[in-house]
Amino acid sequence: MSIIAQYGDVFIILACVFGFFMAWGVGANDVANAMGTSVGSKAITIRQAIIIAVVFEFLGAWLAGGQVTETIRKGIIDPSLLTGSPELLVYGMLASLLAAGLWLLIASARGWPVSTTHSIVGAIVGFAVAGLGVDSVGWGKVGQIAASWVVSPLLAGSIAYVLFRSVQVLIFENRDPFAAAKRYVPAYIFLVGFVISMVTLVKGLSHVGLDLSFGQSLLIAAAIGVVIMVLGILLENRVNREKKRAGDSFGYSSVERVFGVLMMFTACAMAFAHGSNDVANAVGPLAAVISVVGSNGDIGGAAALPWWVLVLGGGGIVVGLVTYGHKVIATVGTGITELTPSRGFAATLAAATTVVLASGTGLPISTTHTLVGAVLGVGLARGMAALNLRVLSTIVLSWLITLPAGALLSILFFFMLKGMFGV
Repeated sequence: MSIIAQYGDVFIILACVFGFFMAWGVGANDVANAMGTSVGSKAITIRQAIIIAVVFEFLGAWLAGGQVTETIRKGIIDPSLLTGSPELLVYGMLASLLAAGLWLLIASARGWPVSTTHSIVGAIVGFAVAGLGVDSVGWGKVGQIAASWVVSPLLAGSIAYVLFRSVQVLIFENRDPFAAAKRYVPAYIFLVGFVISMVTLVKGLSHVGLDLSFGQSLLIAAAIGVVIMVLGILLENRVNREKKRAGDSFGYSSVERVFGVLMMFTACAMAFAHGSNDVANAVGPLAAVISVVGSNGDIGGAAALPWWVLVLGGGGIVVGLVTYGHKVIATVGTGITELTPSRGFAATLAAATTVVLASGTGLPISTTHTLVGAVLGVGLARGMAALNLRVLSTIVLSWLITLPAGALLSILFFFMLKGMFGV
């Protein structure tokens, strides 16, 4: 207890610095790959991606991120084991932030789209094993997270495959693809609005006191979907049929411009989905440190997020996306398979749907895994030859080493901090 009282201000300053570093990593890696399909398909510019990310990442984290934060903080380690020595939780959370941030820096420099969630989970597992013993870890929860390595890309890939096949059948194989796009794209826009609204209403707003029944949520989500569909139709009507270009006898370039409008909505959906699942994880350990220091070592205190913590996290995310995001955007947007707005739409909506559903259940799956799986599903809809298997193998290898890399770095930093503060 005396260590918390003696070094409380130092711990909070370190937590802010390390938390900003971790948020920078989220921006450089996770937000970058969340926006990779939209930028890679040339549906939106990098500037538009940054604006969308700033607005919808915050909304996702605030409205639907609470349950994932609880999983990260309470599901992986048993807080009661730290009651007698709360300073170990502080060291552990600081070590976890620094370890996950450093791994994200290494991965982003290499252009690897790895997982923020799995980086921080691996780091927390590492400090728990080193500081409290193997039995302190909720291995069942870690097992669920590990299972999501397979489940999330498979689910997202399946949804993306079905979505893109529907686009191919309904629009691209139609005698007049442009007219078909004008006819069917509003339905896809409705689907985007409905899915995001439904998950937010059912799972995300309980902590702000909005207690709706499933039927009420269904009606409100449908109404929101209709409003977004009408807005999409107004934007879509501005897209005129282009004269057929050389090598484009079917007029597909006009169709892709219609899907470019749709990509604006799916980019917002993906940013919201990412915020609901991953942004809270970046500031969760920071909130835990603030909570322990503010309550003079009370582990059971609620880790409320002060407003400035979200500002700090949001600032770090934007800086990371602007300064280093281009490398991961290139890998996801162009490295796996060639993307167009129609392909990018299917991948992005599939990933967003998977992530918000998982966020609602509290399972911290990886936005990265779902998005790469979705891009893979779109590529498979065009045949194996459309995929760059060398890039895919590198990505999968980076996934496998993320959790142990986070754990090892966290153990190292945990013992360094423990030694520095004289314990």
